[in-house]
Amino acid sequence: MSGAKRIVICGGGAIGVAIAYFLSRRGAHPIVVERHAIAGSASGKSGGFLALDWCRGSSLDQLARRSFALHVELADELGNPWGYRRLTTYAGHAVENGTARGPSPRPWLSEKVAITGQLGSPQTTALVEPRAFTVGLMGVAQAHGAELRHGTVTALERRPDGAVRGVVLDSGELVEGDAVVIAMGPWSVLATRWMPLPAVFGYKGHSFVFETGDTIPAEALFLEYQEASGEILTLELFPRADGTTWVCAISSAGPVPIDPADVSPDDDAPARLEAMCRNISPALAEMPVLARQACFRPVTEDGLPLIGQVPGVNGAYVATGHSVWGMLNAPATGEAMTELILDGSARRVDLAPFAPGRLRPFHAT
Repeated sequence: MSGAKRIVICGGGAIGVAIAYFLSRRGAHPIVVERHAIAGSASGKSGGFLALDWCRGSSLDQLARRSFALHVELADELGNPWGYRRLTTYAGHAVENGTARGPSPRPWLSEKVAITGQLGSPQTTALVEPRAFTVGLMGVAQAHGAELRHGTVTALERRPDGAVRGVVLDSGELVEGDAVVIAMGPWSVLATRWMPLPAVFGYKGHSFVFETGDTIPAEALFLEYQEASGEILTLELFPRADGTTWVCAISSAGPVPIDPADVSPDDDAPARLEAMCRNISPALAEMPVLARQACFRPVTEDGLPLIGQVPGVNGAYVATGHSVWGMLNAPATGEAMTELILDGSARRVDLAPFAPGRLRPFHAT
């Protein structure tokens, strides 16, 4: 495939943007079509947590290790405008009422928290600010010749031989391409009307972003938090290099709205999350809240992403369903998809476990 080939990428999240970036480095002409905004959904609201070896023993291990290394390379090569930061990562538990039993907490935590172990070191865990990463990588891709189109994809256009010709937007415009990649997160399920793709579901997570300055050191937390009701939730906390701290808890499986702009928190989630933050850290209780937000992570039936060529549709590809590891695995997914599209196969990562054909197609109504 020559460098003049046009690749239409449906979706402007971290996965789609990473594909555009690596394609642009190879001289191809990627065209990202996004209906909402670059990093407008989970790629702008996630924690941005990166782990070298947390997928060991699973089909994701090779992809994760390659991607962890690529995050280092990208930060070094492109000047790190997205705050790549190495972290020490701890596990612990917390209780809403009373004092936690266990080792003394870190100085910035309350007595309701007990640290029970270290999960990662600065050599194995890190962080990026996800919106800055996604927007920044898209900017570099555009500097290399990538194109951004705003619009909603409504159909796949095919040639007489059945191969893809491009996509049709809600405006009626045909965006032509030699290949089409579906990378729309949980909204990828809409593409099942045009091609035989497995279902992609959305799982909602809620998060706050605090302005904390240098109050909280480079220490990530994964806590089992017990509310007064007895319910136990997983709470994650990541202090970023830009002086903000992201805290997440409370997941739900509600319906995904058709328009990403319509995603909003569940009714009681912000109040519950705010109470958790006050309880685990006096520092957080005093800090301004910059964002109270929710986003949907894309998940598949078997928990593995869809990365590869769509069966039976020449020139159609999919890259989605990365669940909580989307930000981690975006670079290696972009690199592997570029190799698959331009060279016919991925060289550095085995994509066989992620082949779309492993799951039955979903038939949208």
